[in-house]
Amino acid sequence: VMLTGDNALVGETIGQQAHVDEVHAGLMPDEKARIMEDLEREHGPVAMVGDGVNDAPALAAATVGIAMGAAGTDVALETADVVLMGDKLDSIPYAIQLSRRAQRVVWQNIGFALTVILVLVLSAFVINLPLPLGVVGHEGSTVIVVLNGLRLLTGRTGI
Repeated sequence: VMLTGDNALVGETIGQQAHVDEVHAGLMPDEKARIMEDLEREHGPVAMVGDGVNDAPALAAATVGIAMGAAGTDVALETADVVLMGDKLDSIPYAIQLSRRAQRVVWQNIGFALTVILVLVLSAFVINLPLPLGVVGHEGSTVIVVLNGLRLLTGRTGI
């Protein structure tokens, strides 16, 4: 679904070029927000991609608001949940993939850190683990968590 404030001819032309099935043109900002709310009620979570002041209410109404940073206005950039630094729509699938990878890495790091802490605490009670050894174990796990997080920097860049 494409929501635009442009006239119907421009909206339909861009919609055809972008292979969008449903185009709503000539919309005011509050109409875009209302349509986003209707789509969310009907279909569940929705995302909105925009770059202008007129997109800010719809970005706020969407489950996930995505602002195109290169051409975006300050209002759109501040309202959005995600800001893409370029103006290419094809960076959106990469941003989704990166966010999923980040979520997996965060859960891995939480699991690893909690496991290390649990082992260190139990070791302190059961075998009277010396404090310096506990500190080394904890700091070592912190380094591993940071290195695991750095894996997210590999791969394609430039969103």
